[in-house]
Amino acid sequence: MEKEIKNTTKEERKEIALKIMKQLDIFQPYIKGFEKNDEVCFFERFAGYWAWQNEDLENKIKDLEEKYNCTVYAITHEFTDFGELYDFLIITDYKEEWNDLVIEYSKGQYSAFAYVWNKTDDYLSEFGTILVDSLGGGIRRIA
Repeated sequence: MEKEIKNTTKEERKEIALKIMKQLDIFQPYIKGFEKNDEVCFFERFAGYWAWQNEDLENKIKDLEEKYNCTVYAITHEFTDFGELYDFLIITDYKEEWNDLVIEYSKGQYSAFAYVWNKTDDYLSEFGTILVDSLGGGIRRIA
C-alpha cells in the first residue's frame, strides 16, 4: 500500500485556523478552546456550542481530518429545504490554497471553504465555498 504524502502539519494548519477565527471575530473563549485543547465550536444562528457535545459531529470531524489531512476549526448548522446541513470550515492540506480559504465579501460577511455534510442525504454532501455572516462572536451560513 502506498503511503499518503502530507503537505502540511497539523500545527501549521492550526496556526492558520487561529488567524482565520480571529478574522471572523469568533468569540474569544471558542478561539482559546481551539488553541489550547483542539476544541471545535459549532454555531446555530450565531449561538455557539462545543462539537464534543454531539457524538455525530465529533466522529465526522475525525473522519474528515483523517481522510483529507485537513483541520476543522468551526462548524455551522442549519436546516434547509434539501436537508439538515453541517458546514465544516476547514484548513486544507495545501498551503497554496490558504490565502483563499476565507475572503471578506463585505463588512461582516465572508466566503469560506467548507465541507458541507448533508446529514439528511449524505450523497448530497460536498466541498465548496459558502457565505457566512459574523456577528457578536458567532457565525452563521447565509448562502
